[in-house]
Amino acid sequence: MKTIDTERPGLQSRIAAARLLAAIIDKKTSADGLTDDRHGHPQFLALETRDRALVRAILATALRFRVTIGKMLSESLDRPLPANAKTLNHIFHVALAQMLFLDVPDRAAVDLAVAHAGSDPRTKRFTALVNGVLRSIGRRKDSRLPVLLEKTVDAPDWFADRLVAVYGAQRAENILRMHRLTAPIDLTVKSDPQIWAEKLGGIVTPTGSVRLAKVDGPITGLPGYEDGQWWVQDAAAALPAHLFGDLSGMRVADLCAAPGGKTAQLASAGAKVTAVDISKNRLKRLAANLQRLRLEADLVTCDLRKFTPDQSFDGVLLDAPCSSTGTVRRHPDVPWTKSIEDIDKLAELQLELLCLTAGLVKPGGIIVFSNCSLDPAEGEAVIDRFLDTSPDIELTPLSTGDVVGIDPYITKQGYLRTTPADMVLENPETSGMDGFFAARFARRS
Repeated sequence: MKTIDTERPGLQSRIAAARLLAAIIDKKTSADGLTDDRHGHPQFLALETRDRALVRAILATALRFRVTIGKMLSESLDRPLPANAKTLNHIFHVALAQMLFLDVPDRAAVDLAVAHAGSDPRTKRFTALVNGVLRSIGRRKDSRLPVLLEKTVDAPDWFADRLVAVYGAQRAENILRMHRLTAPIDLTVKSDPQIWAEKLGGIVTPTGSVRLAKVDGPITGLPGYEDGQWWVQDAAAALPAHLFGDLSGMRVADLCAAPGGKTAQLASAGAKVTAVDISKNRLKRLAANLQRLRLEADLVTCDLRKFTPDQSFDGVLLDAPCSSTGTVRRHPDVPWTKSIEDIDKLAELQLELLCLTAGLVKPGGIIVFSNCSLDPAEGEAVIDRFLDTSPDIELTPLSTGDVVGIDPYITKQGYLRTTPADMVLENPETSGMDGFFAARFARRS
């Protein structure tokens, strides 16, 4: 019997990719946690930096095109894989992500998949099947893949159906097509976005962020990083902080603050910020980011439900925990790890937290509520219930000209609502933004 060389270059990264894909699909585990460079999965942490980057690329691709890959696989099999052959299925998906969408030669992807199957007692008997099916797909992928991409919806049914119900068929299709593309990198700069766009080889978005189509090497090596001139923040995520208007001298609480992009915005705009988060470790990262940016804020580790400040604030920003369905382009695991039930549970939490903000602002004070969900159950529906139960709070609708660049995203009710299909620029790769929702309120005097 042929012995598998488990030290073969590239094999351990493929094994790690399949193991992490299994954790995401089968156990609904967040990809971010699995691929964290400090606290990630042990098999991921055992890899060199270059191999970790490959694993991230394989995972993102396998998730982004999961349905297409599945169809390519199923039509290449004489019979479906056994119901208990989950490991084998993950091996196929890891290999096909490389063969169909990544710059990996077919031969290398096939050989490593066969070696992977042969190294696992659960899949050893399928090595010939892996070899034959993948080589068959390799021979016809150029003709077959474009056809599948055109007619396939790369999302689980619950997610695609929900988008259609909320946004209509055409807009839902546009959103799903954008989810197939790697997101650009957006930066919020302290000043002079046009100058920084020129220095970094990017563009300035209509909302004032600096957008980079891609970055060669670590982002920490870019000009201005060490000097604290900018931070990474999606263009949509940068909008809620602008809804306060002039922040000079205002006392503002940033609730659920980590990782701190909005805290940095508020402080940079002249506010005296108190950043509150339940996670001590996340606040440590926020503190490190503020130190690099030469910005200051008071940091409070606390469950928001137990937060009792000495005095009321002029403003409160609540960027509430949510399903993150607006960030699928950056986090393609979200539709595969979340569900309608999660959205409903998170909407209840958002309402609870939002109701708490009413007691944190002084009369005449401003509340901004936001999250990165595409679902109105976590946005418009929460606001309706909040206003019904908070007689001392009134909606302050957004209007044309309130904030530079946001006019296209103001809804009839005066809310802010963005989707990945918005902000259409010169090409699809540099277009789009996260899905975000925001609303502004005032406490009655």
